[in-house]
Amino acid sequence: MDGNLHKQHIVRVTRNVHAASADGIADEVIRQSWMRCDREFGLDPGKPPSAYVLDSSAIKEHQGQVEGFLQVARTGMEAFYKQISSLNYVMLLTDGEGVTVDYIGDRKYDREAKQAGLYLGTSWKERYAGTNAVGTCLSTGKAIICHKTDHFYAANIDLTCTAAPIFAPDGNLLAILDVSSMSSPLAKESQFLALQLVMMHAKMIESANFLNHFSSHWILRYAKTPVFVDVNKENLIAIDGDGMILGATQAAVNELNGGCSVKDVIGSSISDYFETSIDDLLSVASGPVNLINNTITVRGAGELFYMDITPPTGKSVSKPKAGFLSGHRNAFDRIAGEEPLMQASITKAKRFADQNLNIIISGETGTGKELMARAIHNSSVRSIKPFVAINCAAIPESLIESELFGYEQGAFTGGRKQGKKGLIMQSDGGTLFLDEISDMPLNLQSRLLRVLAEREVLALGSDKPKRADLHVISASHKDLRVLIARGGFREDLYYRLNGATLELPALRHRQDISFVVANIVAEESKLRRTHFQVSTEVEEIFERYPWPGNCRQLRNVLQFAMALTDDGVIKANDLPDEIRSEVRSNELSPSAAMTGVDDSLQKEALGNGYPMKAKSLIALLQKHKWNITDVALELNLARSTVYRRMKKYAIVAPNDR
Repeated sequence: MDGNLHKQHIVRVTRNVHAASADGIADEVIRQSWMRCDREFGLDPGKPPSAYVLDSSAIKEHQGQVEGFLQVARTGMEAFYKQISSLNYVMLLTDGEGVTVDYIGDRKYDREAKQAGLYLGTSWKERYAGTNAVGTCLSTGKAIICHKTDHFYAANIDLTCTAAPIFAPDGNLLAILDVSSMSSPLAKESQFLALQLVMMHAKMIESANFLNHFSSHWILRYAKTPVFVDVNKENLIAIDGDGMILGATQAAVNELNGGCSVKDVIGSSISDYFETSIDDLLSVASGPVNLINNTITVRGAGELFYMDITPPTGKSVSKPKAGFLSGHRNAFDRIAGEEPLMQASITKAKRFADQNLNIIISGETGTGKELMARAIHNSSVRSIKPFVAINCAAIPESLIESELFGYEQGAFTGGRKQGKKGLIMQSDGGTLFLDEISDMPLNLQSRLLRVLAEREVLALGSDKPKRADLHVISASHKDLRVLIARGGFREDLYYRLNGATLELPALRHRQDISFVVANIVAEESKLRRTHFQVSTEVEEIFERYPWPGNCRQLRNVLQFAMALTDDGVIKANDLPDEIRSEVRSNELSPSAAMTGVDDSLQKEALGNGYPMKAKSLIALLQKHKWNITDVALELNLARSTVYRRMKKYAIVAPNDR
């Protein structure tokens, strides 16, 4: 490699990551990736690490997580590679974690490709490989060309990579399809055709995987012209015989009213989104083929599409394994950072996911119990079926029985003419999440116990119970054992529900508040299509605040601040008064903070212009004679957090000087 080009690239990357705006780079996506590499991952463009390659057993584990999908994808990859085999490309397929699980390339380039990391088992996450097509596609969910000097590391500027995402039927990122070359023309425009081909084949693989996965269900296809109904395989929705949506492609969802996501529509009725009923759709399937007359209208938008619906064709080619849709670990990625208590619960949750154990999740209100339940569901073989969440405290007692168990036609005055399928049966084959189970009335607890014992649901007004394949996850912020002792909860139901227990810590006890904040800010920024960030001052306030409402309260506070900020940077003045006043009341005054502190420490603290937080910490350390355990107990923090704050403010115990 030309040493001058190497140096010029390092200067260019460094200049852009520290500049207020792009300097000599047209692609803002690339620049944002560079900034992540620099600021979040601490990478140096001039010091690339060795390729992060997994060992053979780890590779097999990753391949096993997406085994069924690989069978489908391989056919599409081979067809694609035939078109580009003479152009010196290698083709990679990674899983949702950026690990290469399949590879196609000319054998004569194997050695060169391996040296560049373009081979099985290499992780292409940005944190390991810097800016690259796979890693940046993984971060953004968008197709991308990473051409030569788009790469973060100077060592990679000979490479050209083009990648597109492949999504699972539940809307989660499933895989990345990439073509890479170690020699290509200088102009980035030379890769535009490659980008279109990669996107097209990624969509083909995605659709083929969708159709294979839902081969035992009804598939609704639609397009804006009748001739494209059969050939356009992108607008696909899978439904069961009751009209419930089991899965959809994002392309299909994009055509609906309201800008919803795939996750939004799963578990809903098809009639919620189209002016039709399941009976009408099934009549199309049983009638003569007539695409001209078979139309469907989007509810609320009035847009008309031509449609067809195909019946179940049989079993899927292969049984989906754990994590087939989203990757066994990916489902838990947004729950916690490096927080020991949460990571311990996540480790157990991963093991429980496919054991079909009923689980109780305990924790204070707002600690993320439903988020954990969804992660367990999404990482299990049940992920293809609905996740049905019921807040037992929110449904009126007079309605909870009919909502849970459903009712037959004419069961009671005021019910739906055609009856209603209960929430328990809606979760058949999937996961039933009973939030605030402690608030369920005692008479319904006995009915639920019978359902769990017999695996049958009897709807109101019916004398014929229906079999149900149930996996129940319950949650409560109350101690169920205390309620049992008081006669407020059935002990036998408790032991039916309690196959395993997960405890979630309160936010004030967690060491990864910054991770939680960053996740919420990223989610809200995406929803609002505006980039937000949190100032250092606010980060410090958040660490001091006790968060009685936990993560839910934190999200509300951030939403409030986002509505007030003018420039996208959340400052202290943007926070609700109760947050600022609470922190101020708990904050020691400068004089109080220094009370009892050695003169040398006082002089050092004041002379270095330490913020109030540091002064308060010094005071507490002195008060407890520099016993870190006692300080941690008074602050209600982990010892490691106290040490981290001491390091942040360069506070050194007298005996350590």
